[in-house]
Amino acid sequence: MTAPSSMESALRASRDAGRKLLVPYVTGGLGDDWMRVVEAVSAAGADAVEIGIPFSDPVMDGPVIQQASQRALAAGATPVSILADVARIDAGIPLVVMTYYNIVFRSGHVRFAESLAAHGVSGAIVPDLPLIELDGWADAADSAGVDTILLAAPNTPDRTLAAICRRTRGWVYGVALMGVTGERSALASSAGVLGRRLKAVTDKPVLIGVGVSTPAQAAEAAADADGVIVGSALVRRLLEGAGPDGAAAFVAELRAGLDGG
Repeated sequence: MTAPSSMESALRASRDAGRKLLVPYVTGGLGDDWMRVVEAVSAAGADAVEIGIPFSDPVMDGPVIQQASQRALAAGATPVSILADVARIDAGIPLVVMTYYNIVFRSGHVRFAESLAAHGVSGAIVPDLPLIELDGWADAADSAGVDTILLAAPNTPDRTLAAICRRTRGWVYGVALMGVTGERSALASSAGVLGRRLKAVTDKPVLIGVGVSTPAQAAEAAADADGVIVGSALVRRLLEGAGPDGAAAFVAELRAGLDGG
């Protein structure tokens, strides 16, 4: 059995102390103050922050995050510039990047993994890289000390679900519903089902994301898991000009919902 990483150990400790985990998503390069947004949501109660590296063809992302990525790209954001900015963030919690395999492949597995580690990144989510094609990247990431966080979908067969849980590092990302990211008026029933299925086969932290949009939905999703990832609902507020203070206020509301407040 692989020893837990420092990020996984920290998340496990928080979970085992009775805390529901909260990971907000922030699009890297979205506005001049995006690094302050990351620091603000950290101070407001996040346990880690997922930072999106903007990409021109984000197949998992819905309209809100696509718009944020396009705005960041138009402002000149690149993988190199985002990582340089990440190295300057003083968050005090793990920072994870979410990107697509085209960026990883063009950089090279070892070079990209080592660059993430050198810039203070704890983990990476590469949603378009399937488990059966993972080894080149994941081996390089393991060697660099970067957690590869794998996704599990509602239609993932039990055998594959168990394999994903064995290979993931940091946490396992349960995708609440089929489709792209985006806010929903109600939490999909598949979120609870998937949370329970994952908890039955792994002791690694189980976080549910995609379609988790409000404090009430966060609490509902976390009831069958260890916590939640919230992206589009936060990014929409940033697109509307919320800034660090508005982002912190929303994350504080999510935190209160998870804490039962």
